[in-house]
Amino acid sequence: VHALGLSFGVHLMRGVPRRAADEHLPVLGSPATCADIADRTNVCSWNPDNYGVNMEAPGAQAYYDSVLAQLASWGVDFIKLDDVLYPPIQTDEIAAISRAIDAAGRPMVLSLSPGKQLSLKNLDLLRETAQMWRISDDFWDEWAHLHEQFQRAARWAPHQRPGAWADADMLPLGRIGIRAHVGDDRQSRFTPAEQRTLMTLWCLMRSPLMFGGHLPDSSRETLAMLTNDEVLALLECDSSRETVRDGNLVIWAAERDGAQWRAVFWLGSEATTYKAHLADLGCSHWDEARDAWGREPLTATNGSITLDVEPHGVRLLRFGD
Repeated sequence: VHALGLSFGVHLMRGVPRRAADEHLPVLGSPATCADIADRTNVCSWNPDNYGVNMEAPGAQAYYDSVLAQLASWGVDFIKLDDVLYPPIQTDEIAAISRAIDAAGRPMVLSLSPGKQLSLKNLDLLRETAQMWRISDDFWDEWAHLHEQFQRAARWAPHQRPGAWADADMLPLGRIGIRAHVGDDRQSRFTPAEQRTLMTLWCLMRSPLMFGGHLPDSSRETLAMLTNDEVLALLECDSSRETVRDGNLVIWAAERDGAQWRAVFWLGSEATTYKAHLADLGCSHWDEARDAWGREPLTATNGSITLDVEPHGVRLLRFGD
């Protein structure tokens, strides 16, 4: 894996295994046992394998230090830490694991999950302890899930910065569900238009992009969508934000080094035609407009561009170089 320049990631449930606590197994580097540090009242609602860790108990930090030291010795680069962002947020355990990563002597990205009800009031804690944090439950190939992400993306996009990223979750594209707990082995149920909407929104919000499908079985069309440099350029924008929400019409704006993007989303279930007035979009260089997905120039007439938008679709316009 490392020879290919790829990362080695693990999915880590917070807490101490019930069996380790029930059998009073020792904590490395401490006279305490796992029974001493276990919080039996703090258990994950969907995976009860572990007890929480009482971070006020002697030996609690040593326990997490030993876990993260082990992961570091295996060459782990990425840790998805589960069951820490549902209310009440597991503030003490998040901080303890962050400290343990620092003590392990190996850079490891910490991704916190899941955060469907996550509030901006937690932003300082998130930035201080982690590099990524999920802002939703598991995201699957259903339009209702994608529709719901729009309000979260709008809330978190203005607060993105290097090293501290709100994460809209993986991209369920191509062949998915091979061994999933949701649905059968299938090609993504998103329509081509919905897939472009998904990619556009994730790139505008500058969410981490992690492909959730099986690459060897991905179509050329899927791979072309994932590698469209005109769209991926949004990840390097200086700023991005939602500017219009009017029923099924949602418009986003992004800028970088003089270049401007405007994304016109249509959330309705029937196709529509939208007349985009460049003055309303706040665009300059209107004579240099092009369609980022279609990679073709667009012509403005009397200061506007007429756009045909598919159901649940998007038109992504770029102005200037």
